[in-house]
Amino acid sequence: MPASRSPLRHLALGDSYTVGEAVAANACWPAVLAQQLRRGGVAVDEPCLVAVTGWTTDELARGMDQAALAPPYDLVTLQIGVNNQYRGRSLDEYAAQFAALLERAIALAGGRAARVLVVSIPDWGVTPFAREQGRDAARTARELDDFNACARGLAASRGVRFVDITPISRRHPGLVAADGLHPSAEQYALWADAIAPAARAALSRQP
Repeated sequence: MPASRSPLRHLALGDSYTVGEAVAANACWPAVLAQQLRRGGVAVDEPCLVAVTGWTTDELARGMDQAALAPPYDLVTLQIGVNNQYRGRSLDEYAAQFAALLERAIALAGGRAARVLVVSIPDWGVTPFAREQGRDAARTARELDDFNACARGLAASRGVRFVDITPISRRHPGLVAADGLHPSAEQYALWADAIAPAARAALSRQP
């Protein structure tokens, strides 16, 4: 009989949006994505998360330095940058640091760019939190669009898929957790719906 294959391994790199701040652990989008893939017949393990609320690109890099990583991973996802924008850090700095993170993500996928997914930054400027803080929603949207365009371009240059979940966040500003800022479980499920086709395509590629 053929030997049974081990479940596929997903490494999710990011910040609060990856770890699922303010929702149950099984409601963050990497966990929901795993559930969807399993229902579709793809044997995938629980995701390994290297993500902390508040992390910027450089803080993620340091977190990766300290994490007990075990490459190669079958799927690596990268979603980072909202805290760079929130803290007013420059797009040029983001571009340089994101490019370095993308190279590391590809290396962690065994050098297989086709096994890496970049997920866009949602628009937190539409949330109740942003409104209560008197934030300029139009400015936040413009800046996030610039950050996402940068990430999209860098992903394309390396042959990495880019999944744009930002329109979902803008269409559903009320789908937020109790803190009024982070997505609710319902919104994370919508993100997972959008990410799943790209994940299945990535995992269908030969090792």
